[in-house]
Amino acid sequence: MITNLKPNVWQIYFKQFGSCVYVVRMGQYNIIIDTSTKENEQELLHELKKLKIEPRDIHFVLLTHKHFDHIGNLDLFPNANIISKENIKQFILPRWRVYETPGHTKDSICFLYEDVLFSGDTLFNMGIGRTDLPESVPEKMQDSLKKLKQVNYEFLAPGHI
Repeated sequence: MITNLKPNVWQIYFKQFGSCVYVVRMGQYNIIIDTSTKENEQELLHELKKLKIEPRDIHFVLLTHKHFDHIGNLDLFPNANIISKENIKQFILPRWRVYETPGHTKDSICFLYEDVLFSGDTLFNMGIGRTDLPESVPEKMQDSLKKLKQVNYEFLAPGHI
């Protein structure tokens, strides 16, 4: 299902488990934040078609972290630059900011586009992400949350609803 957050920002969420996928149209660029699970592939393709976006026309896929429920459909976007913590310095577009937010995972990052914060599994509408997983760094979560409290945003776009 698609929810329009702003005129050029959409949230796609699924009938079965998987992360939300966000789509941003910014001038000539089509940007996706996270890709959900492989089980949601057909539903993701269907929803993108409703937005009149072909997978080959995605310029960037931004990953909030590398859990299976966020990276399952990377292969659908053959022309996209995949941006994660390892190469975030390569992602330079106006009106975007990147915040390293370890806690849920050591590689967790959040993206701010104008007034929309794409928080992955760091911050949810009703709480924070898990920090009891083997790849979690619970001792860093509070610092990450303090950092996000300083961010001025209107819309929170978490990894799961």
